[in-house]
Amino acid sequence: MRLRHIEVFHAIYTTGSVTNAAKILHVSQPSVSKVLTHAEMQLGFKLFERIKGRLYPTNEAELLFDEVEKIYQQMRTVNNTAKNIQRSGHGSIRMGVTPALGFDAIPEAIVNFLHDFPNVNFDVKTVHNDEVMQALVEHKCDFALLYSPKKMASVAATKCADSELVIMYPKEWFSELPKELTLAALAGREFIDISDSGPLADLLWSRIMEEKIQFSSHMKVQTYFIAARMVTKGLGFCVVDKPTALANTADNIAIASFAPKLKFDVTLLHLENRKIAKVAEEFIPYLKDTIAID
Repeated sequence: MRLRHIEVFHAIYTTGSVTNAAKILHVSQPSVSKVLTHAEMQLGFKLFERIKGRLYPTNEAELLFDEVEKIYQQMRTVNNTAKNIQRSGHGSIRMGVTPALGFDAIPEAIVNFLHDFPNVNFDVKTVHNDEVMQALVEHKCDFALLYSPKKMASVAATKCADSELVIMYPKEWFSELPKELTLAALAGREFIDISDSGPLADLLWSRIMEEKIQFSSHMKVQTYFIAARMVTKGLGFCVVDKPTALANTADNIAIASFAPKLKFDVTLLHLENRKIAKVAEEFIPYLKDTIAID
């Protein structure tokens, strides 16, 4: 069957008549009848029987319809995608983000974007550095935002914004509430360690090794969010990305930059052979505005 045969067959099957099929396809009734006849000749069997002026699918048509429906849905997806490409401000944005950006930065960017482009749909997934390649290849997301990801073959990486690691600490520790702290100033304090936190952990531990500082750590957690919440309970200090810190503030907690600062890149990733859709390109400046640390 040709695509036109499938389109006509689907229209007649779902509407029950050539007249209705012609209306939804925006063609003449003779044109629909001609395509149906050609399809039946090519297949070698009848698709519909006329009973009291109405067309009823044959047993062969019933068997065929499930497969035709799959193809028809794919055709609709192709048409919708083509329309999304043509129309800026419409369509869908599928993105993968590091969990830390999901607390505040991404929701704020989406709110600001939808204010200007209200007809766009969003599909936001959380991804980690070791999951992003699979997510892109399987088209679970069109692009991803990660902190300092490693280089990957066939993946284009573009700097989206600067960010930094910051220190969250109980205000009672320093009466002057410094906006910058050195590691030496925290020596002897309880450190809430974050295990397996990827490139940012490497960045922190490189600084620790440079300054030859040792910390007491009786608590190890897996996520920045948990570490930040533990600080609010007075259990120690932690080092997290600035977006996480700003999204988890509390009256008893202060935030300080490192001296000198520990900066890193927020990077946008996409497959080299898959261009970012126009509507997604429109969204990227909004991301940059909300993620930027200054």
